[in-house]
Order: sequence, then C-alpha cells, then structure tokens
Amino acid sequence: MAGERRRRGGDGARERPRERGARREREPREQRRGRGRTALVAAAAALAAAGALCVAAQWSRWSAAARLVTPHPAPPALPPGSTGALAAPRLFWGTYRPNVYFGMKTRSPRALVTGLMWLQQQEGGGGLRHTCEESDGLSRYGWLMHDGESFGVQEIRDGALVLRTEFLKRPGGEHGGDWSWRVTARVENTTTPPPLLSLFFYVATDGQGTLEPQLENGTRLAAVKGTTQELGHFTLSFLRPTVLSSEDPKHASYNWLEAPSPGLHRLTELVRSSLSPRSVFSAPGRPRRRFFALSPPGGLPGDPPRGRVLLHQVTLEPPAAVEVTFESGSAAPAPVPLAGAAFSAALARHKATFQQRFEATFGLAGKGFTAPQQRFAQAALSEVLGGIGYFHGHSLVQAAPGERAVPGAEAALFTAVPSRSFFPRGFLWDEGFHQLLVARWDPALSREVVAHWLDLMNAEGWIPREQILGDEARAKVPPEFVLQRSETANPPTLLLALERLLPAAPRPFLQRLFPRLLAWYAWLNRTQAGPEPLSFRWRGRDAEHERFLNPKTLASGLDDYPRASHPSPQERHLDLYCWMALGARVLAALAERLGEPAEPFRATAQALSDNELLERLHWAPELGAFADYGNHSAAVALRWQHPAPAAPGQPPAAPQLVREVREAPRLRFVDALGYVSLFPVLLQLLRPDSPRLPAVLAAMRSERQLWSPFGLRSLARDSAFYLRRNTQHDPPYWRGSVWLNINYLALRALHGYASTAGPQRERAAELYRELRHNLITNVYRQHADSGFLWEHYSDSSGRGQGCRPFAGWTALVVLAMAEDY
Repeated sequence: MAGERRRRGGDGARERPRERGARREREPREQRRGRGRTALVAAAAALAAAGALCVAAQWSRWSAAARLVTPHPAPPALPPGSTGALAAPRLFWGTYRPNVYFGMKTRSPRALVTGLMWLQQQEGGGGLRHTCEESDGLSRYGWLMHDGESFGVQEIRDGALVLRTEFLKRPGGEHGGDWSWRVTARVENTTTPPPLLSLFFYVATDGQGTLEPQLENGTRLAAVKGTTQELGHFTLSFLRPTVLSSEDPKHASYNWLEAPSPGLHRLTELVRSSLSPRSVFSAPGRPRRRFFALSPPGGLPGDPPRGRVLLHQVTLEPPAAVEVTFESGSAAPAPVPLAGAAFSAALARHKATFQQRFEATFGLAGKGFTAPQQRFAQAALSEVLGGIGYFHGHSLVQAAPGERAVPGAEAALFTAVPSRSFFPRGFLWDEGFHQLLVARWDPALSREVVAHWLDLMNAEGWIPREQILGDEARAKVPPEFVLQRSETANPPTLLLALERLLPAAPRPFLQRLFPRLLAWYAWLNRTQAGPEPLSFRWRGRDAEHERFLNPKTLASGLDDYPRASHPSPQERHLDLYCWMALGARVLAALAERLGEPAEPFRATAQALSDNELLERLHWAPELGAFADYGNHSAAVALRWQHPAPAAPGQPPAAPQLVREVREAPRLRFVDALGYVSLFPVLLQLLRPDSPRLPAVLAAMRSERQLWSPFGLRSLARDSAFYLRRNTQHDPPYWRGSVWLNINYLALRALHGYASTAGPQRERAAELYRELRHNLITNVYRQHADSGFLWEHYSDSSGRGQGCRPFAGWTALVVLAMAEDY
C-alpha cells in the first residue's frame, strides 16, 4: 500500500478541481519550456561538438599539409655550400640542361644559362632545333664521350646535316674556371647545294646580374661582358667561323638580338617569333640567298620578363666550325685562349684519358669486345653522364585525394634523367639504376646525386617519386602528371646504389645519410604496410576501375603490370615485400659500419628472408610460382560501350572501351607470371637450396613464358594480359616487352646463384651465359641500326620501343658487358 500511495502522490489532502485544472495548465507549459531548454542545450552541445570535430579535422588537414611541405629535420645529407664554385669547382659548370641538344649552366639556383639552337634555312623557315624532341625526327643524337666533369663530344644528325658539339673546361679562379665550345657542321650524301645553316648561341640570366653586348662594326655580337653574384665578372666571346681542318676564316652573315627573357621554357618561342626573311646572304662568287634572321624588337607577351637574353646568329654554308669561349674574371689569364689549335690539343688529351680510364674501369677490350662495341659502350656511359642535370624549384604535392594541391618546399636536385627527349627530369626508382653505373665510373659523383635525392625528403620521410622542378622541367610534363600524391611510394632502388657505394664510402657521408635512410624506411614500413604482419601493399592504385583492364600501380614503377583486378586493402604485393627485405639488409650493413644499433634491421632482414614466410604469403601452388595476392577476377576484358543516341542537332558521342567483369572477384593469388614473380630471385631472397628455385628458373627459360631471344620478357607469353591494352588510349607497357633494368637484376642474381654452392648452380650458370649474350647482342644491334638506346625492346623482334634516346637504365648494358654486378 505504501508503494502504491507513493505512485499516486501520497495520502495528503486532495486538491480542489479548479486548482487541479490550473496546475494541469501550468505543468505542460513548464515541461515544454524545460524540454525546449534541454533541446537548445543539446543542440548547442551538438553544434559545439560538430564545431570541435570540424576544427579538429581542419587542424588535422592543416597539420598534414604543413608536414607535407616541411623538409625533414635531420641534418642535410649534402653539407650546405658544398656544391658552390669554391667548394666544388670541378662540377660547378656542366651540361646540366639535358632537355636541350647542347647547353651549359652552373650548378646553382639562379644560374647563368647558355645554349645552342640551329636552323636549316628552307622555304617557310625550316625547323628550329633547340630542345630535344622526338617530333624533330633526328636520325640520331647523343654523347660519344663525356666524363661527367671536364669534357664531352656529341654527334647530332639532322637529315643530311651532321653537327658535332664539343666542350672543354679549364680550372682556375674562384668561380668554376673557364670553358670553350666548338660546333662543327658538315653535310653528307647530298648532290644538291645544302641549305644555309644558322647557328644561334645564347646567354640568359634570371634577373640578377648584367649582360653587356660587345659589338663589332655595329652588327656582329663579338662578345658579352657580364657580372652575376655567383660568377663575378666574365666574358663570353663568339669567335668567327673557320673552315674545317684549318683556321682559315669562313664567310658568314651575322645577326644578334637582345630581349627580355620570357623564361627558359619559352626561349624557342622567342627566337621563332623574332625571325624575319628579309636578310640576304652574299658570299663572294656565290648567288645571293635570302634567309631568316633575328630582327629586333624581340619579346613575347605574357608573364613579366625574368631577366635578359642575348643571341648571336651565325649564318653560313657548311662545312664550317664555330667556337665560343667563356673566361672567368677571377681566373689567371691563360697564355693562350682555349681555342683553335690549343682546343684541339687539349681535346685530344681528354679523349685519350677517357678511353684509358674506360678500359681500366670496365675492361671490355680484355673481354674480347670489338672496337665498335667498345665505342658503343663508351657512348652508353656518356649518355648517362651527359644526361645529368641540375634542377631547382617546387614540386606540386597533395596530402590526400580531394585535398588542395600545394607547392612543396623549395628544392634543388642534381640527378641523371631517363630520357633527354621524353623524361628530362628526376625519377626516384630510375635513379637507383642510373647510379649503379655512375658509381662504378665516379663514386664521388654518385654520392652527390644520392645525397641530393635524400635531401628532398619531407618531415614524414616521403620522397616524391617524380621531380618536376622549374619551368623547363614542367614544360615537358602533361598537367595530369605534375601532381605528386603523398601516399604514393616508389621502389627504394637508391639502396642498390648505396650497397655498391657502401664499402668505400667516407664515414662522414654515411653518417649524414643514416638518419634520412632510417626515416625513409620507416615511412615505407608505416604507409605501405599490408593486411598481415610483414606483408606490404603499394598505395595509390588507379581508382576508376571501370576504365582499366587492370588498374595501374604507378607506385611500383611497373605501371600496368597486372595486379589484383579489384584494388583492396587485402592485397599483398610481392615486389614490395622484396624491396623491404633489401632495405633492411642494407640498413643493417650501414648501421654495423657506423657502429649504430643494427639488431632491429638485422632481425627484420632475417624475418623477411625467411623462405617459409615468403612461401606462406606469396607462393601460389595452383600457379607454381610466386605471386601477388588480392581481390581478383581472371575473367575481365575491355569491350566497346556505345552511348545513347545523341539529341537532335548534337554530334554523336564516341564509343568507349570499358571494363567488363565476367566473374566476380575473390581473394586469391593473381595469375600473372612475369617480372613480379621473379623478385625473390632478382633480389636474392630465395636460398640457393630452395625447392622453389627450379620452378622460377624454369619459368625464366621457358619460351612459352618469359624467355625470348632478346632478353626476359616482362609478362609470360601465355598470360591473358600479354600485350593487351590497358585502356582505349594506353598500349601495353610492362606486358611483354624486354626491359634492361630487370634483366640486369636477373643477370646479377643468376651470376650470384652460379657462384654459390647449391643444386641449381650449373643451371643458373647456363641461364646467365645465354641471357647475357642475348641481351648484349640485341641492344648493340638496335643501337647500330637506329642510333639510339631505347626504353624497352620488343620480345618478338628485338626492335627498340617506347621513347628514345633512353640511356637511363638501358645503359646498364655496359655493366652486363663488363660482368660487373
């Protein structure tokens, strides 16, 4: 009863009806006001919470963006000031503009820039040559000799015209010394009078310093006297042309132009817009001929000028030679200028020294290679060294998809480039292969390149995979490829080069590198981790699945190599697993050399080298091969999708190729036998006595799978993806062609297995001999036939494919010839 009374309000006196009615009216109003206040408070709290979350999210995004563009706090790998004229005079001037046929600059952010253009005078003006372009249709061009420091000889064939560009440097003074050029021109295999040839020599500043033209007779630009902060006073002299093989004068017409510089990326446009056909060439005893000449005023609309440019035009009838000399004001006057006979004598000495050094380094004559084969190898090395460039600027980076792109930190990069015509900029995974060759020729030069790359690292430990620094570099890149995303890694191939450099590298150099290498490896370990312990997954695969036969994996460097058909967090990528094992191995060796704790890296290397773990994660019994794992369907194809009929009066939409999935994907090993399948052998994780090694070697030698007469193909011939397009506009890339970088790793691995006791020793030695012969023979033959090293080679004909010239990793053929692994 007591409980019942409490629920009813107790035993007190009853309220009168009117009081009860008034209270009933008050209670709902108070309850409504209370509920309203509660709702208001709740809404305010929710709003505050949402605001806090929003602020937190904004802060998180801001913090991520800030760290994205903040350089790594470790001391720089390259000591400050170590690349300047006083600290490193031998490398201050160089052919550091690989994107032009011939030019030089200083290794500094605000460089004085020099270069060459030429024009074969024809009806309508002909084609002005300046930057290396495949569309120019040159039959060949490239360095025949280049030591990476003091001299170079290049041959350029433009139709019947043969140009030879030569440069020499002479040390002295406090600003990198003096240098001289000689450009010779002749015409081959022609029965008609050759067209007039105009050579354009230019010098440009970026806004600092002065350029003063020195005129002769008011018409010929005889010299330029200048001053810049980095070079002090200097004189650039344009000597009169001479007849070949003598110093007799050659008749020429002269024009010159002084103009605001629109930027290096627009110099060709500036010259082209300044040409007028009103000038007349009148050589004694020869008919008068009109030609296109520079005519002031010069200039281009658009951005504000970035400095000054002076151009000297020499128009003549080949054959002829023209020389240019640069004299530093701080260098002691030489007894004779580096020109004429003095230039010829010095060049002969440099050539002889280069050939002796080349043989001492690579020993090709001792291995029985013919003189033409040795010259080919010298040219391959020289193209890599002559393709080293100096770049300065900002990358365009993005913290996450959908976030605003921002300029990265100001950066400088001294690096080789894969291709002077198509890829004249730095690529992270290419550079490790480049430095395998450079490190053999000049370890100190290679150490500088490696240090430059590691100094690009941001606060997180990320290095952008493609370096597009400065206007000249950006002018060669389609806009959609300029942006670098911070989730995207690249294979740490610099560790291959470091492994080669490690035994003889100076201790201070290694100490400067060590913290950055730790940060890089930690970033890879953290951001590219896979779904299981000690598994790894490349991030950043293509998201628009319906467009691709197989979504690309640009991070891996192998672009369209087939991976799981449906990207997912469950993927395990075999090649990345092997790269991480290599990284742990190199870091363990480096830590031991420096007396740093090596056990964590040694333990990681040992764990990743455990063949039982490797098999559990990546051996596919149903394929009899190592493989990736992921959400995969083997039944995919591209088919034409025809759009709906267009509205009246509208043009019909074009059909498109889209992906069709004929069988639902499931978690499984990816049935794509190719380069990725070989990585446990390529990076020598597989033990010599492994029961899986025979199957891998068999796949390598199988003509139905990876073996071709020209090298190992990138994807098995019996694969469903072999030579298949990836989209309507993307032809096959890593789907059958022969690539030199992976073939070099295969030779290195086979050489290692052939030198180590094990049941497959003789088999590995046999494969090594055959593969090395096939590879060298084809690359040499294609170079002899086409004049170029190529990006990759057809597995059916051996013919060069992709872009050219592509010294880059294709020049590893030199190490294969030398059997230097």
